[in-house]
Amino acid sequence: MNAEAFSSPIFVKRASYIVQEIASPADAIEFLNEWPEDRRDLTYETALRACCDAYAGHIPVGAASNAFIGFAKRVAILEDPSSAMQWLAACKAGSGKVQA
Repeated sequence: MNAEAFSSPIFVKRASYIVQEIASPADAIEFLNEWPEDRRDLTYETALRACCDAYAGHIPVGAASNAFIGFAKRVAILEDPSSAMQWLAACKAGSGKVQA
């Protein structure tokens, strides 16, 4: 199995205000498996197959990345990396605990 990461992460809109980073074929497979069944089409199937094949080491990881990007563009969830990175950079590190 191939645990290799994509050459650069792909950012997709998961909900109105949630952006998810997809950094590897495994991340993409997980995302695609959660995709609603009634919205799955040929582009979805192609992306899933490419990511599974890349994860298994049968095709280059770059091919899976391209297939996933094509899927994300088709369903209009692809986010611009520069705008997604601004959100990540703006987050303040903290303990996650509620301050009293």
